[in-house]
Amino acid sequence: MRMQLVTGVAMMVLSVSGNVAAAVNAPEAQKLNSELTPVGAEKQANASGSIPEWTGGLTQPPTGWEPGQIEVNPFPDDEPLFFITGDNLDLYRDKLTDGHIQMLERYGPDFFMPVFQTRRTAAFPEHVYDKYKQNAVSAELLDNGNGVRNTIMTSPFPIPKSGLEVIWNHILRYRGEEISFRSASATPLVSGSFNQVVNEYDYFFAYSRLGADLDDIDNKIFYLKTNTVAPSRLAGTITLVHETLDQIRSPRLAWRYDAGSRRLRRSPNLAYETNLPNASSLRSVDQKDMYNGAPNQYNWKLKGKREIFVPYNAYKLHDAEVRPDDVIRPRHINQDLTRYELHRVWVVEATLRTGISHIYARRVFYVDEDSWQILTSEEYDAEGNLWRVSEAHNISYYSEPVFWTTMEMTYDLKSERYYIDGLNDGFPAYDFNPGFRGNQFTASAARRAARR
Repeated sequence: MRMQLVTGVAMMVLSVSGNVAAAVNAPEAQKLNSELTPVGAEKQANASGSIPEWTGGLTQPPTGWEPGQIEVNPFPDDEPLFFITGDNLDLYRDKLTDGHIQMLERYGPDFFMPVFQTRRTAAFPEHVYDKYKQNAVSAELLDNGNGVRNTIMTSPFPIPKSGLEVIWNHILRYRGEEISFRSASATPLVSGSFNQVVNEYDYFFAYSRLGADLDDIDNKIFYLKTNTVAPSRLAGTITLVHETLDQIRSPRLAWRYDAGSRRLRRSPNLAYETNLPNASSLRSVDQKDMYNGAPNQYNWKLKGKREIFVPYNAYKLHDAEVRPDDVIRPRHINQDLTRYELHRVWVVEATLRTGISHIYARRVFYVDEDSWQILTSEEYDAEGNLWRVSEAHNISYYSEPVFWTTMEMTYDLKSERYYIDGLNDGFPAYDFNPGFRGNQFTASAARRAARR
């Protein structure tokens, strides 16, 4: 169960001119030690108690789990509190996104939302919490909206003042220092039939490494190498990405090795609205990881917080025994394997800037207060119609304390098809300590690997 992410991001900055938005002051930052959690979420329960107090998250694996195993469900006895369907959605409309309302109305009764007890499981290492406190008083957002400075390791703005700050928090959130895994994606037909594409993913998160500083990381957030394993017609295809902090001054670097031509070529257009490879034109590149890339194409507005039902603690989807045939159904995934919970989320609206071309004229993101992970989003066309609905199903991993996606999908309401990534077909668990070195992610290293 595996999800990749190719995120994009921001602007670092040692040599960028322009005014900046000031960081929060020290007294305000002290809230991270009192009424706010270390990442900036509201610590207390909501008024009804349906969202509990945060008490540290899930910091210990369940009894019986061993390192090297796929994560098991820490809440095996949990049962749904109720089900939201197309017939009863009016009872819950105030706690549903517009995207989920349309999914329920369009695809019911097969599309339903099983709602479980809310469990605030998101947790991170203590040294990451320390960086949140430091970033809170040092990180600055450039006034043109395209960058951040004086930040390292994790999200820059635990006490955000704008939509852009929330988006940067998602883009730069902590996902470990390195990781290696195998994952399958698919684009099922309306009938539900599908062929999967299997990739191996290797990530080296330069920005998040313990002890790193901006001078050390050479303007890089992470390095990514993917190797396509199946089907045979694509096997041997390698993609190499250097994700830069300042993507306006120094755009994302990408190369692609095609087994047929046996050549490694630069891929300068792997960004923004370009179709995501092997996604049947159902998802753009900047939708990977729910949103990635430089934010310069949109105006961003912070709409505040809402309590809504969102995908969370997706251990059924992540289960070692679940296979693609168990997940994929016509028009949407098998909702029996999903879990939704009531959580507080930041709502951020992105509207396309005048004179900019993109397939999405407006986008709405719902961002988890406990992790800065985008949990769901809506994508609108030029006529203002809801076109696509995206979900990120997440878990708390055990070998590295991190809350991250296990499966992502984008539902296309026009074609009634969808793209899904993170399928497990008997693959091993994520390896959060593969022992990578940065020089393994150069173009020459990728070229050598391709020729083996």
